[in-house]
This record gives sequence, C-alpha cells and structure tokens, in this order.
Amino acid sequence: MKLNLLVIRTSNPALLKAQYEKLGFEFDYHQHGNGPFHYAAEQNGFVFEIYPLTKSMEKADNSVRLGFDIPDLENKMLALENSNWNILSKPTETKWGLVALIQDLDGRKVELKNKM
Repeated sequence: MKLNLLVIRTSNPALLKAQYEKLGFEFDYHQHGNGPFHYAAEQNGFVFEIYPLTKSMEKADNSVRLGFDIPDLENKMLALENSNWNILSKPTETKWGLVALIQDLDGRKVELKNKM
C-alpha cells in the first residue's frame, strides 16, 4: 500500500501554500466540479492538497503529523531559518536517519527526513 493523497484544510490557503512551497512543492490552483477552489501539488504519484476550511470548521486540525523526505536536509533547514516555519528541532541523527521537526502556520508538526 502507498499513500497517494493528503488533504489539509486551513483558514488561509494562499499563505499555507507559500509556506509548503518552501519545502519544494509546486501547487496549481483549481477546483473539482462545484467544490471549493484549492491548491494541489503532485510529485511521484502523491497528491498534496490545501483546501479552505469548511463552513462548519472554526480552525484547522493541527493534530495530524506529516512527514516528508527532503533532499539535502541540512541546507533546506538553513533556508527555512528565515521563513515563517517554526523550527522545533534541528537535524538530528536517529535510527531512521537525519530528521528535523518543524511546525506550519496552523500548528501541524512536519517531520523532515534526509532523502538518501
């Protein structure tokens, strides 16, 4: 089994899109049928979408933890230092490889792992 779609929701899709672009995603702005306009990025068969909150949502769900393999993690972390990402832990060698933890504008924790 392989994950092929992840959708997150936010009160400010354009701002969150710009934040995730700093990780290397390239988004398109579109909609499906009568659904809401949203941002979508596709890489290697994986689709990552950023949607606006639904009318019944007051705030974004920040309990989901995301993880992405990043080439050249140490240089990526240097680039994120002066951005709107909250750096929770710098790259640390673990049994899973070199890993760092950052937090997006909605409070979601994002684990970045060095792609070998």
